Parts: sequence; C-alpha cells; structure tokens
Amino acid sequence: MALSILFPFPTSSLVRLPLKDLSHGNVARQSRCLAAIQTLEWPTQRRSANYQPTIWSNEFVQSLRSDYMGDIYTTRIKKLQDAARHLILEASGPLDQLNLIDNIQRLGLGHLFSMEIEEVLSTISTDNNDMGMADDVHGTALRFRLLRQHGYEVSQDVFSRFMDEMGHFKEGLCMDTKGTLSLYEASHLALEGEATLDEVKASTSRYLKGLTQAINPNLGRLVQHALELPLHWRMPRLEARWYIDEYERMEDMNPILLELAKLGFNMVQAIHQTDLRKTFRWWAKSGLRENLSFARDRMMEDFLWSVGLISEPQFGHCREVLTKIIQFILIIDDVYDIYGSLDELEIFTDAIERWDINAMVQLPQYMKMCFLALYNTVNEIAYNILKEQGLDIVPHLKKVWADYCKANLLEAKWYNSGYTPGLEEYLSNAWVTASGPIILFHVYFLMGENITKEALDCIGSYPNLIRCPSIIYRLTDDLETSANERERGDVPKSIQCHMHETGVSEDVAQEYIGGLINDTWKNINEDLDLVANSPFPKSLVGPSINLARMAHCMYQYGDGYGVPDQHTKDHIKSLLVQPIPLE
Repeated sequence: MALSILFPFPTSSLVRLPLKDLSHGNVARQSRCLAAIQTLEWPTQRRSANYQPTIWSNEFVQSLRSDYMGDIYTTRIKKLQDAARHLILEASGPLDQLNLIDNIQRLGLGHLFSMEIEEVLSTISTDNNDMGMADDVHGTALRFRLLRQHGYEVSQDVFSRFMDEMGHFKEGLCMDTKGTLSLYEASHLALEGEATLDEVKASTSRYLKGLTQAINPNLGRLVQHALELPLHWRMPRLEARWYIDEYERMEDMNPILLELAKLGFNMVQAIHQTDLRKTFRWWAKSGLRENLSFARDRMMEDFLWSVGLISEPQFGHCREVLTKIIQFILIIDDVYDIYGSLDELEIFTDAIERWDINAMVQLPQYMKMCFLALYNTVNEIAYNILKEQGLDIVPHLKKVWADYCKANLLEAKWYNSGYTPGLEEYLSNAWVTASGPIILFHVYFLMGENITKEALDCIGSYPNLIRCPSIIYRLTDDLETSANERERGDVPKSIQCHMHETGVSEDVAQEYIGGLINDTWKNINEDLDLVANSPFPKSLVGPSINLARMAHCMYQYGDGYGVPDQHTKDHIKSLLVQPIPLE
C-alpha cells in the first residue's frame, strides 16, 4: 500500500491552501469583499440535498426520564464494584486475570477499574516467559492485544511459535476457533512493517470466513461480529451494549459482572439523557433549525457522536458543547456543499478567517445567522477556558475553523470548475474537511487536562493523533456516501479520484481505499506506543481513536447521517433511550 499518499502531508498544504483570491491582507480583503457585496445578486434558486427531516422531536427528548438515579443505585453499584475488584485480585492465574480484564472492558466497565487493570498489565508486561501461556494461542493473543491497547511495548515475535518455516500460520492451529478469533482480533493492533501480524490477519480471516465446522452458538456470534468489524475498530459504548447481551448467554458468565454491567450502563444512560435534554433545549432556543432549514437537523446523531468519543459520566459538559460544535460542522458543511454560491462562500470564508464581528455586514442573511451563532459559541468556550485556566485559546480555535472553511472552499472551487484532483491532492485537503481537527481541538480544550504551551504548539501542526483518525473518518465516509453525494452535485471523492487517476474499476478503487484505512489504523496503533512521550494527556488519546471508531460506526451500513432512520436509529435507541432490563 502506497503510504506516501498519506504520510507525511506538509503543514503548508493545510494552512496555505491555494486560494489566490484570499491571499491579500485583511484591509484589501475587506475592501474587495465590500465592493463585491455592492455588485453581487444573491442567487434566488438554491440546490437541495433533500435530506430527511429529523425523526427526534424536542418534546420526545425532554420526556426521557430514567429510574436509575439516586442513592439506592449508587449504593448497590458500589457494592458490586467492590465484589468485582476482589474477582480481579483473587483470580487464579494470569490468564484468568486477562479474561476478566477483557470482559470488564468489553462490558463497558473499564473506567471503574482503571487502577486494577493497569496494575495487572504492568505485572504481566514485565514477565518474559508469557507467565505459562507460551503455547496457549488464545492466552498469547489476548495478552498481546490488551498490552498494546494500553500502550505497552510487546513484540510481534510472540506469534512466531505459531508460524511454519515458510512464515505462514500453522493450519492445525485453526482447529482452535477461540484461539483463532483471538489472533484475528490481536492482528488489528499491528504496526507498519509487522509482516507476521499481516500474515496472522490474512490467515485467520480466511479461516473464520470459511468456517464450516459446528461450533458453540455463542462463539459463532462472536466470530460473525468480529468479521463484520474487529473489536479494536468498534465504538466502545455500543460494543458494551451488544456484549452485555452476549455475556449473559455465556456458560462462564459471572453474575456479579453482569449485574454491574447492566446497572452501570443504565446509570450512565441516565446521565447521558440529562446531557441530551440540555443540548436539545439549546437547539430549540437557537432558532437555527428554522432559519437554516436547508441544513441537516441531526442533534440526536450529533450527541451520539459525542457519546462515542467521550462516554464517561464526568464529562457531561464536554458532551453538551461538543454536540453543538458537531451540529455547526454539519450546517457549515451543507453551506459549502449544497446551499452557498461560490461568491458567498468566498466572503464567508474570509469572515471566518478574520474572526471579526464586523465581518457580518458582508454576509447574506442566512450566513449572518450561522456566523454569529458560531462566533458566540466558540468565544464562550474560549472565555470559560480563560476564566478557569488563564489560557487564551481563541487563536487556536479561530485557526482550526479557518482551515476547515478554506479547505471546504477549495472543494467548492473544484466542483464549480469541474476539476477532479488526484488522490493525494484530494486527501491532503479532504481529511481537513472531514472535520476531525475541529472535533479533537474542542475535545482537548473541553476536557481541560494538561493544557500546556508545548501541547498547544504541537496540536496546531496537526500531529498524527489528529491527522490519522481524520483520514479514516474521510475514507469511511467516502466509501458509503460518495455515490449519493455525486448524484446531488459534489466534488469527486477518494474513490472517483483514484479511478480517474489510475483508470481502475470502482470495485478495485474501493478495495484500495479499504487498504488505506487498514494502513492508517497501523499509524494510530503507533500512537498508542508513543503516548508516554507525547505532550498530550493520555485522556486525549481515547477520544482521538474513538473518532475513527465512530466513523466506522456511523458509516458501517451506509450514510448514518443522510439516512438516520435505520441502523443509526437503532443505535440511538439502545444507547440513549431504552435501559437494559435488570430482571
């Protein structure tokens, strides 16, 4: 796979996009734009994407109430947590501990036992003899996966004992379906250049897809689930909801963990509902839905994104503000892709780049609404950070929004001129229009941990921690939405760019883009190893990886934003509306 297409992109391609008519000084720009306003006639007819209206009313959201709040549940969950802690400490051996940790994490309980998990993994990571699991396929693979997930260095050589002289996975080992599944899941933690893990992934994937022998139904569902999307690529909160049902069916299910998982899920869901009601009240009061009716109203789906990035109960304020930011991204995306004329988009981009309230005079009415609402929201975020931490983050937020709008303007110019870029040129711009940098910038500031000058300087250069998830976001979106977007009138996407550049078929282009997604995940895995030396807090790594996971979640079965009444609706109901029955 030609990774030169993806890494590294020069920073200049992000900041100094080729927008020649926006390259003058502020005074010249303002004079030119004001002059343009005097002669421009705003278009009377606009394009429409014919998006479905929202299926979630404010009245419905405000009616959501949970029974799982109050001291009775807090007391019960504390007792269950203490009992589960003893299970970890009293496990009979390292493999039992690893299985417990894996179940705890997949059940969505990892945040409750972070200290215990780190203590166990730290001990296991220092044992060079695999603690008696050398010949256990499942144990070796599970140990490898959990250690890498938590940032420990562990070599792919631990799998060499399962390879033959030709470097292929030993066929006889495939008879152990549980072990093969564990190897398959572990292979998705591979780094660039790890040929052994590439072979493990290919071999185990072929075996699991061609599985014909009778296996335990529970194991069969786990296999099918993994082949649809590997565990490492899944949204943790949604995975927890699915796994709770699966865990309940297992013969070795522990009733303490099961009750803790169900009660914990419902209590966190109650907190999410409180956050959700606040965001919908803001949206109803903003007037943006009525005044910008051309744009997608996807507040519920936006909130699903915020939960996918940060589900821990203590980050309610972060989820509320992040939901607003994601809705602004949708509005601006629809302005550039659908509604705005090229003349209007140039003026709007200039206003965002200047970040000056006086720039509103240049804008048509609908853009004034959009600009002022965004300006006030972002400045309020910056004011709170200044008040609480003494840091002025306005220049950083201004820059990321300006880069986003300039990148969208470039795509609009490509579309209006009929230009089809090459894949490298497209991706060097499109990962910015995917909006990952905006989302992760705001996450970093809203979580409020370890905001240092070093980190601010680093984040402004768009490191791989921001770049790689944004690339996956863009490519997964393209794989599922490019056909519809071309029909309604949009710039060619990565698939079309690769087809145009190389002359290959659409099927071949889709396979190539899928390969780029795989390779980009390897770079994300590299960041897990580098977190100890990163200027960013470890708490930012999770949301960064979760951005890529949410992209898979939203576009796994099609366009989860454009057609939100199918799988996206089911996700929302299971995570935000319906509690898990405890009886």
